[in-house]
Amino acid sequence: MKYKIVRTIVRFIMSLIADVEFVGMEKLPAGNVLLAANHLGRLDTAVLLCAFDREDIIMAVAEKYRDHPFFGAIGRAVDAIWLNRFEADFAALREILTRMQKGGLMVIAPEGTRSKAEALQEAKMGAAFLASKSGYPVLPVALTGTEDRGVIANLKRFRRSKIRAVAGEPFYIEIPRGKGREEAMRQATSEIMCRIASMLPERYRGYYRDFPRVKELLQGKLNF
Repeated sequence: MKYKIVRTIVRFIMSLIADVEFVGMEKLPAGNVLLAANHLGRLDTAVLLCAFDREDIIMAVAEKYRDHPFFGAIGRAVDAIWLNRFEADFAALREILTRMQKGGLMVIAPEGTRSKAEALQEAKMGAAFLASKSGYPVLPVALTGTEDRGVIANLKRFRRSKIRAVAGEPFYIEIPRGKGREEAMRQATSEIMCRIASMLPERYRGYYRDFPRVKELLQGKLNF
């Protein structure tokens, strides 16, 4: 099924089950960009597809959703890269980099999987690696209201879920070669997540709640 058709269906379904507010999405660059968002629930991807009209999407989706009637359809529509989350999937990583070299909008959840705690969990370094390797700017996006538990409860009561997606300022990541590379990757990953955390209500900040960088961003001491 063509992407435009699937996107139209997704937007219609989302309009029935959720009231989605988008803030700052005009900051999404027109060219190459890596959109990094927190991962609260299964609707995260659907929300982001409602946020923009671009069709040059690069997305990795967990293999288990390949045959899912809804999420599998989305994955096939965007020609998703099916990812094995339980192993170091180097083939998928190479495919992602190959597509990013051609240009587009890379959508990724740095945490790698949904947060069972319904708050930020420690992120993996994949997003920072891809951003540094490709030269894409990173657009941090903070999502709230997509927790599976809350969405399901609202559906049972025939209530629409209140969902919010907030975009921050795009920024670049540079990772030096050689000694100190791994530490620089950790710091870049932390920077991505702290920027997301600073746009979230406190109860969603989880693992990054007490990071000094989050406090700096919240206090507005540094421009970002």
